[in-house]
Amino acid sequence: MAMMILTWIVAIEHLGIMFLEMFGTPQQQAKAFDMPLEYVQQPTARVALANQGIYNGMLGVLLIVSFFFFHGAVLVTVLRLLLGFIVIVALYGGMTATKKVWLVQLLPAAIALLCTLI
Repeated sequence: MAMMILTWIVAIEHLGIMFLEMFGTPQQQAKAFDMPLEYVQQPTARVALANQGIYNGMLGVLLIVSFFFFHGAVLVTVLRLLLGFIVIVALYGGMTATKKVWLVQLLPAAIALLCTLI
């Protein structure tokens, strides 16, 4: 049960990140992602953030859809794959972008992943 709740939290979080990356104002994006406002106001940065948003949104959607298409051991395996992917990407994001990624993305995904292993 904890695995399901934590996975849903990770999924909803990724949908929120998607909306921020795709539709947030430059001020919101600069603050959330620890980037200079001047950078996120550039058209190329806006496109890059929107592209990143699609990936985060699809991760959230895949986590949610998994609960409707898979059951039992197959569901757990799919969730492990998706959560493991998020953990790896968040590790890299925390090293290259901002350490905040480790708290916001890595920690919830890692805890949910650990719950799938228990």
